[in-house]
Amino acid sequence: MPPLLNRSAVDHAAVLLLILIVAAVAVAPWLTPFPPDQQTLASRLAPPSGVHWLGTDHLGRDTLSRLLDGGRFSLVVAALATVMTGVIGLTIGVLSARRKGWLDEFFTRTNDVLLALPEMVVALFIVAAMGTGFTSLLVALTVTGWTPFARLARTLAYDISARGFVDAARVVGCTPSFIVFRHILPHLAAPMLGQATLRFGHLLISVGALSYLGLGVQPPQSDWGSMLAAAQPYAERAPWGIIAPGLLIFLVAVCVTLIGQRASRRGPGAVNILAVEGQHA
Repeated sequence: MPPLLNRSAVDHAAVLLLILIVAAVAVAPWLTPFPPDQQTLASRLAPPSGVHWLGTDHLGRDTLSRLLDGGRFSLVVAALATVMTGVIGLTIGVLSARRKGWLDEFFTRTNDVLLALPEMVVALFIVAAMGTGFTSLLVALTVTGWTPFARLARTLAYDISARGFVDAARVVGCTPSFIVFRHILPHLAAPMLGQATLRFGHLLISVGALSYLGLGVQPPQSDWGSMLAAAQPYAERAPWGIIAPGLLIFLVAVCVTLIGQRASRRGPGAVNILAVEGQHA
């Protein structure tokens, strides 16, 4: 039975949709129809219309303007956290696989301890200790998010190090650094990219969750999580306040995951990230 949807078409649609969302968020200051913090109490909780395309919130602020403006915080924090956790996890995983011994044992046990702790609980503790804001969110997500990258990098680096071409490079006198950069890292690129896209969606949701709890940006600034929290008391009367930011979080996470899974199936070392995660959970 043929598939209902062409995978290539779905991937291209995900790329196009993600580009549109990111572009709209990037040019938000010039694209927003109203200042994001402009209050018009006479228009509070107004439904979508030709003036306010996505309606207004409980203070009469334009939902579309706040959505585009707040998206910069959500996307930037999630993207930076993904890059930082990826670099840290890749470095730790490769060092563990190559050096072995006590260093591998130390990083493995540290990884196990962090994996045993709920990420959100640890992130809440860090943000509460450091205070709300951009930096504390980034630190919290980085501290709790590098372990999946390290686990994947260590597992694959062990496998690649045991292959014949690595033994051949060692026999002819190649240095350990050359072997890592020439033979191991290129084979880790595709699976690590796939892992990064999966983690980006997770981190974007985590940013929204922490902001929903009041630990992200503070008023009058906005992001998608804080918009969800502000709109919750008025969900029955003005559901668009919840639907719009929630739908954007969902769409961005799905689009990035689809794009990354396509990229991870290409190039040397391509693997099924979900399968590896299941085997080494």
